[in-house]
Amino acid sequence: MRIIPAIDIIDGKCVRLTQGDYQQKKIYNTNPLEVAQEFEDAGIKYLHLVDLDGAKARRIVNTKVLESITNKTNLIVDFGGGIQTATDIKAAFDAGAMQVTVGTIAVKNPDLFLQWLNEYGNKKIILGADVKNKFVAVSGWLEQSELDIFKFLKGYAKMGVEYLISTDISKDGLLEGSAIELYKEILKQFPTLKLVASGGITSIEELRELQNIGCDGAIIGKAIYEKRINLKELTEFLISRTC
Repeated sequence: MRIIPAIDIIDGKCVRLTQGDYQQKKIYNTNPLEVAQEFEDAGIKYLHLVDLDGAKARRIVNTKVLESITNKTNLIVDFGGGIQTATDIKAAFDAGAMQVTVGTIAVKNPDLFLQWLNEYGNKKIILGADVKNKFVAVSGWLEQSELDIFKFLKGYAKMGVEYLISTDISKDGLLEGSAIELYKEILKQFPTLKLVASGGITSIEELRELQNIGCDGAIIGKAIYEKRINLKELTEFLISRTC
């Protein structure tokens, strides 16, 4: 299982929200590159970078941050937030993203999503399916659709989606544990999907449980910034799996 720290960006700064609420914002560092370099120095290989300004504006905003991190680290970056046009997705890849996470377009313009899936391949395009009360949320979690998460995933799994990031919004930023039962059900129904768990992860023990149920990756955000999980622990966890 891949360990994927998260950096969320507002106004070029590293922040975290609580349950996706832009009014519950906490700034952790004004220099996202510095944070990314700390992750890399700890032996981390992957990074989940989210343009929260972009998600709200419905267009990419923080490409400079993405470019800085991909130019000055060797982290494998997946990027999301505001990718809604061909210009946006090209800008993300041109700035060094190895994968992009697309959620809103997958809900609102599935034909365009499938066009991108065919054009870039299913190893480059991650389906973002964030959940509130088992319904898919979009636009930086500012809107809740009427799409049941399992019906939504069924259609895209048939169409060749390989990677999925799913966050239970009710868990995100609360440090009260992740949506283990939701992930178990997703993996049971769609065993071919490479599921990346996100939201609420608080401990190394929880990472082990997510690994045991078959998650391909785990995104960790607030638990790192609030020192509930430290980078030394993550390094030891990564080493323990290779011994």
